[in-house]
Amino acid sequence: MVEPISRRSLLRTAAAGAAAVVTTGAATRIPAAVRDLEEKIRAGMTAYRIPGVAYGLYHQGREYVGGFGVTDVAAPAPVDGDTVFRIASTTKTFTGTAAMRLAERGRLDLDRPVRAYLPGFRTATSPGVTVRQVLNHSAGWLGDVFTDTGSGDDTLEKYVAALETAPQLTPPGTVMAYNNAAIGVAGRLIEVTTGAVYERALRSLILDPLRLRGTAFTLAELAGARVAVPHGSDASGDPVSVPEALAIPRSLHAAGGLYSTARDQLRWARFHLGDGDPLLTRRSLRAMRWRPGPGGTLFVEVDGFGVTWMLRPTAEGPRVVQHGGDLPGQHSGFLLVPERGLALTVLTNSESGPALLAELFADDWALTRLAGLHNLPATPRSLTPAQLSGYEGRYVADQIGSAGEHASLTLDLVAQGGRLSGRVDGAEAMVLPFYRRDHVLARAPDGTDAHTRADFVRDPDGSVGWLRFGGRLFRRTPPGTAALRTTGHTSALLPVTLPHPPSR
Repeated sequence: MVEPISRRSLLRTAAAGAAAVVTTGAATRIPAAVRDLEEKIRAGMTAYRIPGVAYGLYHQGREYVGGFGVTDVAAPAPVDGDTVFRIASTTKTFTGTAAMRLAERGRLDLDRPVRAYLPGFRTATSPGVTVRQVLNHSAGWLGDVFTDTGSGDDTLEKYVAALETAPQLTPPGTVMAYNNAAIGVAGRLIEVTTGAVYERALRSLILDPLRLRGTAFTLAELAGARVAVPHGSDASGDPVSVPEALAIPRSLHAAGGLYSTARDQLRWARFHLGDGDPLLTRRSLRAMRWRPGPGGTLFVEVDGFGVTWMLRPTAEGPRVVQHGGDLPGQHSGFLLVPERGLALTVLTNSESGPALLAELFADDWALTRLAGLHNLPATPRSLTPAQLSGYEGRYVADQIGSAGEHASLTLDLVAQGGRLSGRVDGAEAMVLPFYRRDHVLARAPDGTDAHTRADFVRDPDGSVGWLRFGGRLFRRTPPGTAALRTTGHTSALLPVTLPHPPSR
């Protein structure tokens, strides 16, 4: 994700067109599992009023690419496998892969300090934060930093310099917390190592060699492409197109700036499965998904991050390699199961898209139907008031906006009925039943499953210090102590706040 955890995210727990499936290989018969996936997508589009969805699937040695619905309800054109969407934070895996190419060439050492390459780099962190910690989301400083530093070729240099004001939350290498800002640092490392601006370096290192012709940082590079427009919703829940939401600051390109298509994303997946062009050795490809940093939760339980890839366990053992992306009105999912030869990407053009993506990528529908795998079990249980008291309190997450302004998001947790009740502005936003120590499910107030898990992080003295929700750290203020200073709630800190979809 590039989009920050927001009040909308906390509170958020179109008819489909004809399928446009394309298969590769000799057979043309569509397997039942692929038909089931298409039916699941169509049903989700109807239930959540998503105007357009594209998908790419690699399953049992064959590719399937399809599109449903329309690009824009105001000027409808059909979505297909070559329709361009913002892929948002899946861009991070391109940044990580470029860094791995440079490591393979001996230009970067993942275990050297960042300051070995950026001598002037300053944050509140200790001097020893490494390139690997930047890439595996354990650098420790505040991650939701969205400062807009202009559109010039020095924008990333200025962005990284501005991180001097970002507070350090945890010691480097000790705690996983999703960190957009750290991937910006990785982009700057690519610039100084190659001598080219980030976008040009990424095109030279990744996009051109893999012939990803539908993938770029600007629509000007994709002249004539059919573009999926972001959508919010009106008061009745009907989709409303918001084309201006496509724009993001150039300073965020390394963390989430790419446009791409389902077809290109499937090519990207096959490359990382080792089935595509030999741009990296198999050893380097594997190295991107082992030696994970510290684990935790990011909507699901994770073993940690490798080199920008989220590494997710399954009940049966095979590891899922996953990412995805979130920008206003552009939400997508992406996963690989190397041991099953499976890849799936789904791209949506609506603020209600996360509801479908949660069913496919956070829940285990896709894993079960396509790979015979399941998420780690999570059976809710009731805790006593004494057990819950150690978790009660006010939890605050900080963000830095496009103009450098600081804002905070506050969630109050109180014990209720054997579980925690999460409240925003005094209203119940979610319920959090525990399923094992320090781990909770995040559900809607009516108890319906939002397919989201979160966990609590303890301080060195053993007390609960943080709630990790959506991969972000919310600092705990226990009951009876002074509240943390806040500056009010914020919606998305990116340039456009879309109309809010109906809660589900």
